[in-house]
Amino acid sequence: MLPIKDTIRSRSFPLVTWVIIAINAVVFFLQMGLSQSQQEWVLQTFALVPGHIQLTNPSTWLPLLTHMFLHGGWLHILSNMWILFIFGDNVEDRMGSLRYLVFYLLGGIAAGLIQAITMLNSTAPVLGASGAIAAVMGAYFFYYPRARVITITPIFFIPWYVEIPAVIYLGLWFVSQFYSGLFSIFFNNITVGGVAWWAHIGGFLFGLVMARPFCFRKSPPCWHTDEYYPW
Repeated sequence: MLPIKDTIRSRSFPLVTWVIIAINAVVFFLQMGLSQSQQEWVLQTFALVPGHIQLTNPSTWLPLLTHMFLHGGWLHILSNMWILFIFGDNVEDRMGSLRYLVFYLLGGIAAGLIQAITMLNSTAPVLGASGAIAAVMGAYFFYYPRARVITITPIFFIPWYVEIPAVIYLGLWFVSQFYSGLFSIFFNNITVGGVAWWAHIGGFLFGLVMARPFCFRKSPPCWHTDEYYPW
C-alpha cells in the first residue's frame, strides 16, 4: 500500500517540515558528490554505529543526531521524505513549529538509542530519517486516528485508490515493524534486509507517548467533522 495523501488539511504552512526535507536533500546531494573513501569516512563519523556509542562518553553521542540526516540511496531518501511530507504537516500544525522541531529531533535520537541497544556491539552503520519520521507517524496516530490515508493498493495487479483509516494504516505498519524486529533478533540483532526495524518501533512508540505533552493546539479545526480527539 503506497500512501498518496491524507484527508487532513493543515491550517498553517509546515515550515519546519519543509526545512527538514530541504536539509536532507542538500545533505544527500553532498553525499552523492563524495568519493568512495570520503563516503566511508562520513558513514563511520556521522552515521550511527552502535558499537561506537558509549552512554557514559558524551563525545560519542553526535551520531545519534546526525544519522537521521544521512541516506543510503535515492529510494531511501525519496520514500522517507514522501512519508514526512504526508504526515509531518499535520503534526507540526498541532504542535507548533518549534515544539515540532524539538519533537522530531528527540524522536530521531530515541529511535537511534533503541536501535543501538538492540544491536549492542554491531559495527554496521545505521542511517536515515525513518526513526524520526516514525515518531511523527506515532504522533499522527494519536492526533488523527479517524483521518483517512489515501493509498494505491494493487488488486489483481491493477492499482486501486483506497481510503484507509489512519488508525488501521499506521497500526498495521507498526505491527509489521514489530514482527520484523522480533524476527531480526534471531539474526543476532542485525538489520534484516538493511532496515533498522527497532529504530522504527522505538520512534513510533516515542511519538505515541510524547504526542500529548508536545501538543499545542487542542481545539478541533472546523473543516474536519470526522476527526476524533482523545481528550
